[in-house]
Amino acid sequence: MAREEAGVAAIEFAIFATVFLMIVAATVDIGLVLFTQSELDAAVSAGAEYAANSAALVASNPSGLATNIANIVDNANGTSWANATVDVNNSNDETGCYCPTGTPGNWSWGGAVSCGSSCSGGGLAGQFVTITATTGISSLFPAFGFVSGTTISRSALVETQ
Repeated sequence: MAREEAGVAAIEFAIFATVFLMIVAATVDIGLVLFTQSELDAAVSAGAEYAANSAALVASNPSGLATNIANIVDNANGTSWANATVDVNNSNDETGCYCPTGTPGNWSWGGAVSCGSSCSGGGLAGQFVTITATTGISSLFPAFGFVSGTTISRSALVETQ
């Protein structure tokens, strides 16, 4: 008996192509997430570097420093690319020193202490800037659901004194 093999290659290709395209789509979406994380890291790092280089503004113009840092982070990769929250020395305290504790994005300032005094968690009291930035990611292939409605957040704590 003769077997009919017409169309077998087309069916095999359809099965293989579907799986292959899903793998490619997942790779592209995951790559987009990793790239966006890297870009947000770079934006927060640029804001942190500006804070460190402009430490004198903590005592003379803390709200201006916060605005400048937020603009740097927000617009690092295009206008309003990210959303930055900047806190300069516990809501713009020009003279106080603090021992911030907590985790990135969830800092606790505690009360003002003498500058240079020892902190209970280690380190010395000083003046600080916290930077927290978020940005959203939209999937290039939403139908597959590999990445959906993802928001990425990065934080930095910079001691300026």
